[in-house]
Amino acid sequence: MESFKMSRRDFHKSAALGVASLAMSAGPAVRNILGANERLRIGLIGAGGMGQANVRDFLRTGQVDCLAVADPYEPNLDAAVVLTNGAAKRYKDFREILDRKDIDAVVIAAPDHWHAVPMIMACDAGKDVYVEKPLSHTLAEGRRMVEAAARSKRVVQVGTQQRSGEHFQKAVELVRSGKIGKVTLAETWIHGNQYPEGIDTPLDTDAPPWFDYDLWLGPAPYRPYNRNRTLYNFRWFWDYSGGILTDWGTHLLDVVHWAMGVEAPRTIQATGGKFLLDDNRETPDTLEVVYEYPASPASGKEFLVRFSNRVTNGHGPDGHTYGIQFYGTDGTLFIDRSGYTLWPEPARVGPERVATSSVIKGEGSAQHYPHVLNFLDCVRSRQKTNSEVETTHRSTSAGLLGVISYKLGRKLAWDAEREEFPGDAEANKLLSKEYRKPWRLT
Repeated sequence: MESFKMSRRDFHKSAALGVASLAMSAGPAVRNILGANERLRIGLIGAGGMGQANVRDFLRTGQVDCLAVADPYEPNLDAAVVLTNGAAKRYKDFREILDRKDIDAVVIAAPDHWHAVPMIMACDAGKDVYVEKPLSHTLAEGRRMVEAAARSKRVVQVGTQQRSGEHFQKAVELVRSGKIGKVTLAETWIHGNQYPEGIDTPLDTDAPPWFDYDLWLGPAPYRPYNRNRTLYNFRWFWDYSGGILTDWGTHLLDVVHWAMGVEAPRTIQATGGKFLLDDNRETPDTLEVVYEYPASPASGKEFLVRFSNRVTNGHGPDGHTYGIQFYGTDGTLFIDRSGYTLWPEPARVGPERVATSSVIKGEGSAQHYPHVLNFLDCVRSRQKTNSEVETTHRSTSAGLLGVISYKLGRKLAWDAEREEFPGDAEANKLLSKEYRKPWRLT
């Protein structure tokens, strides 16, 4: 088991850490800062649905040439190369992209368990990185990724694209400016209905000949091939993901951190289970997590955050299947990707409360494409991105902490400075994981 115990102050004093995997070594590349009109040369690592969406928006900017695509699943590899009009060279193994000196940056859209290794290796090879959320599969990985970006001075953008959405920025400012008063509760949720079949329970089989399953597993434990454990459904298995809590939850909790000006909870309590679905997923079909946060700069008070997910009923508050809602003394603010609504609290007039202002609404705005543009701008300017790696490590960590609480079945206290559970060896073991040989995180 990899040990992990380091405060943020300790990190700045620590020796450089890196990733070693198989026999590959990508020596640091020195790349000049791009000029205003110079095209960025990128490689894509992970060519599934999100990888292909990323390629589309990167190419749409007219500032990028995609020279290479890597994926162990050939149908996705073929589809992504088509998006480049055949210009990208095909690879199964991402390390061949990192070996290329003509690649300026990589886009990592592989499954969650494949974010840390290629991101750290890319930074050490002198390449800027756009990496999908959640940033990491374990908290220890996330801290190593922060370290890698810092020591290599690489520009990193994480795919929490809501931070580049204009209406999210406006809604966050409403909270931070005190428009809804002092907030004591923020609620987040994502619901759907997969009852009764769920993802079914297919039999284990041999992997198809066009899929390098061993490479896809990489550092994850070996398991017999099952189609549910790969492609989209990997999210429901602990070896590769933290479930919906780290998938969608990272987006939702990131907005709470942003609006409230906080980095980490001080306690976490998760409860739930696989109560109804009779399929082979490992993650719960019903989950509730309550976080206690210290005083927020936005309101000066402690507050709670509640995350909920169920996949047996899709109805959420006010009919919204997902969203974030802030409850303040002067108003309630709801936000999702289609817009926001602020309902003022009635003002006290004598012994009664009466409405003195009207509902405020904002329409939705683009998020992903502006996020790509922000990354490209920062590659040129060498400034921090909207979703820089330290901030997103903290947002990702909130979900990962909830997963640990769920697995242990108890409330946990968290030391955000040292990034550990004080005096809790059992919980601290779950901050990192074993890597399948020969892959390792050092």
